[in-house]
Amino acid sequence: MAVTAQDIMTPSVKAVPQDWTMQQLAEFLTENEITGSPVCDDSERIIGIVTLKDIAEFRWNQVSGEPEKELSDDEKQQARQIRQMMFEGMTRMPVEVRDIMTPSVMSVSSDTSVRTIADIMMAEHLHRIFVTEKETITGIITTYDMLKLVAEPELTRRCLDADDSGTPT
Repeated sequence: MAVTAQDIMTPSVKAVPQDWTMQQLAEFLTENEITGSPVCDDSERIIGIVTLKDIAEFRWNQVSGEPEKELSDDEKQQARQIRQMMFEGMTRMPVEVRDIMTPSVMSVSSDTSVRTIADIMMAEHLHRIFVTEKETITGIITTYDMLKLVAEPELTRRCLDADDSGTPT
């Protein structure tokens, strides 16, 4: 029997509200020892995904000075003044999850073969993919879950026994 999403997914998925601040998100991810989470709207529908990478990229973009290399000294001074005014304003208005999340969510059904999931994750450079049934998230598969396939001999054997169509050979 082929290994499917149902066999390797983590069934509990912790979603965060879109209006949480970046600070709340960072604390949540740290407390739960996870690197990403789906984002839900006020109706608890999943509308995106947010990760530690999103936080890091936002912070990096705040301090990166790459474009300044092309500016004159006067332009650099003006840019610093504008940046200082923006940062002062940003500290008064916290960045919310909706501002940094990725608004698209990749998902598979629970009967999708692990081979197909691996192909999707590799092609899209994903570290997590959601398992859904009737537009409801029932689980998540992460790169860690995929690594368990290598560590668990029975799952590895079942994967190797299945052909590309997901049926046993």
